[in-house]
Amino acid sequence: MKFRKLYSIDGLDFSRDKIIPVVVQDSESLKVLTLAYVNREALEKTVETGFAHFYRRSFGRVMKKGETSGNVQEIVNIIVDCDGDAVLFLVKPKGPACHLGENTCFHNKLRTETNK
Repeated sequence: MKFRKLYSIDGLDFSRDKIIPVVVQDSESLKVLTLAYVNREALEKTVETGFAHFYRRSFGRVMKKGETSGNVQEIVNIIVDCDGDAVLFLVKPKGPACHLGENTCFHNKLRTETNK
């Protein structure tokens, strides 16, 4: 993969709501684990510690993934999208990603006319 631009945290666009979305993907299976959000503090802590930190909107604060469950996500790489307003965390998960105990938060199907 060829990267066209190298971003710094200062180059990211936190202007909308002061948070940006993060797609979290298993670095080995490439399975999407979750969609979360980071503010500047969460991203700085992620870079500093090598473990995923997110801005938890429901708690109104930054939390380390696995802070209570122990299911941490070790960072392998952080990739910035083309507009600088979203990031991808490639991680080595240590346990389930979902708070319900599932490996991924994407384990529910949307009901449609074809799959009632």
